[in-house]
Parts: sequence; structure tokens; C-alpha cells
Amino acid sequence: MAELWNLIILNPMLNGLIALSSVLGGSFGLAIIALTVIVRLILLPLTLKQLKSTKALQGMQPKIQELQKKYGKNQQKLQQEMMKLYKEVGVNPLGCIWPMLVQFPVWIALYQSIMRALATTPESLLNLFQHLYSWEVVAQAIPLDSHFLWLNLGSPDSTLILAIIVGGSMWVQQKMVTAPSADPRQKSMNSMMLLMMPFMFGLFTLMFPSGLSLFWAVSNVIGIGIQYWITGWGYLRRGTSAQVVTKVGGKGGITKRP
Repeated sequence: MAELWNLIILNPMLNGLIALSSVLGGSFGLAIIALTVIVRLILLPLTLKQLKSTKALQGMQPKIQELQKKYGKNQQKLQQEMMKLYKEVGVNPLGCIWPMLVQFPVWIALYQSIMRALATTPESLLNLFQHLYSWEVVAQAIPLDSHFLWLNLGSPDSTLILAIIVGGSMWVQQKMVTAPSADPRQKSMNSMMLLMMPFMFGLFTLMFPSGLSLFWAVSNVIGIGIQYWITGWGYLRRGTSAQVVTKVGGKGGITKRP
């Protein structure tokens, strides 16, 4: 299983990352940024499908809340009515989840590529060579320069500024798609997730090598741009929670009035 993973996903991404570093004047930081952009573009169809499904589900929130009030004491009936609503609107409730699951192996491979490429010990350097292709452009880039701007990409020396960028950009991404809920439990859970995830990744930024933090920051910024393209600022806008969904289309399209 590990050999198949290396052959199909890890090795191509690792060698592509190192080759980009060579092409970009030996800057591993620029290579991480470039590969993050390339991967985001490749996964764009899945990302768009995920965002559109999320947008459609958000448009259904008023109807879902009505069903929760009406059948809150009968969970079996509530589930039946909700599935009927999903079918009528033409929305798959898992449509915003499975594209994310498909992307996970790619993000894991990118993480492993960054960590392996920045080999800092003889053992890790030997392990790196076992994954390299016999490309001249790859051989020329070794050893990699781990310095980029004020960062040492192979060490957890990220400053508070980078941690704020990573945590803040993640908060913006989540806030754009987190619909307000009338359910106190759901509202509490949403508030907790809006704070916990950015805080955790901001903390990870100070603990993990800066190369990974750079990847998170760039990926989050690109994600914000894609979400803005599809949904605008969404629920990030002041007063968005007061917007009322007036129509849910057959394909999940929504019409709002301020």
C-alpha cells in the first residue's frame, strides 16, 4: 500500500516540487507557492462542486428550520421530511463532503513532500534520494535552500505574523460559509468551530516547519478567492445573518433579499 502511495501520489508531487524549485531560481518558498496554486487549479472542479453544494444547503436553511420546529420531537419523521426536501430541491446532503474527502490524499501528499524535501539529517536525506527521479532538473536543486523571506522553511520558526495570517485566513474562509442557525446547539457548535479551527492551525504554525505554514497560508488565501468568486463574501458580511432566503430553486439556486 505504501509503495503504491509513493508511486502514484507522493513521488510525482515531491519531484515536481523540487523541479519547480530549480526552475524558480532555487527558491523553495516560491516552489511551495507555485505547487499550491497548481494543485488548487487541478482540484478546482471538486472545490467548485463542494462550494455550490454548500451554497445550496445554506439556501435550504429556512425550510430545514421550519421542519425542525414542526417535527423536533419526532426525529424519525424529521429525517423523512428532510430527505424528501433534499430530493425535491435536488441537493445531495453529502455533496459538500465527498469532494473534500477526495482532496485529502492530495493535501497529505503535499505535506509529506514539503517535509521530505527539507531533509535536515543524513537519515532523512538518504530517505529523500530514494524517492527522487533521475531528472537533471531535480538533481540540480539538491540540496534545497530552506530560507525564504524571514523564514527557515525546514524549522518551526514561524513568527506570530504568519500564525495570525494562517489562523485569520482560515477564520475568514469558515465565516464566509457558516450559516447562522436558530438552533442553540448548532449555533454554539458553529461558534466553537469558528474559533477552534483557526486557533489550532495558528498554534500548529508555531510548532511545525515554516514550509508547511507557508502552504497553509497560500492555500487559505486561494480558498478565500475561490469562495468569493462563487458566493461573494457570504456570511462574512455585516448583517448577512439578517438576509432572508426567498426562493430555493430546483438545482439549489437561491434568491436573496437584503
